[in-house]
Amino acid sequence: MARMNPDDRREAIIEATLEVVRRRGIGGTTVRDVAAELGTSSGLIHHYYASMDELLAQAFARVAGDDLDAVVAAVRAEVTPLDQLRAVLDAYSRSEDPDGMQVWLDAWSEAARRPELQQRSRELNEQWQQLLSTLLRTGVESGQFVVTDVDAAAWRILAILDGLLLQVVAHADVITRAQADQWAREAVEREVGISAGSLTQSEGRMSPSSNA
Repeated sequence: MARMNPDDRREAIIEATLEVVRRRGIGGTTVRDVAAELGTSSGLIHHYYASMDELLAQAFARVAGDDLDAVVAAVRAEVTPLDQLRAVLDAYSRSEDPDGMQVWLDAWSEAARRPELQQRSRELNEQWQQLLSTLLRTGVESGQFVVTDVDAAAWRILAILDGLLLQVVAHADVITRAQADQWAREAVEREVGISAGSLTQSEGRMSPSSNA
């Protein structure tokens, strides 16, 4: 393996870990797998990461953090709370990145056995909820939304989105992406007290049905 500075080496290890995780899942990824992917020894992996749990947590945080950053950017590009909420739903559908939700599902599955992974998952989940809560509060203050408890509503919306995407990833032959996307928007419309159809997908974005 070519000589690298420590930061580049850590980056290469994370990228190799993600390649293995996408093929084998978090639970099936070992230090040997990552070393083989990188063309190096297990000892070098351990030199940079104290444990496999730490490495997997860092790898998960990379994917999930990039996912969240993309949604935050989409929200900031809009002006009104309604358009911002629509942007969240447009981005959250992940129609172009089916692997993103699979990594989340793997993380949830392994979290009970891997404390570091559980901590990262919890932190990122809370950031998602805070994003939604802030957005909903702004919508209530501007008169666009009718929500009694924005924190609770944010958690319910997150649960709806995650639950439907879980069904699509696990049972794509039962629930299509288009159906999940439509049901999510209808549920969120009811949750925030706006008329049906207000959260129809923004023009110019790929429809989930194109990958269903």
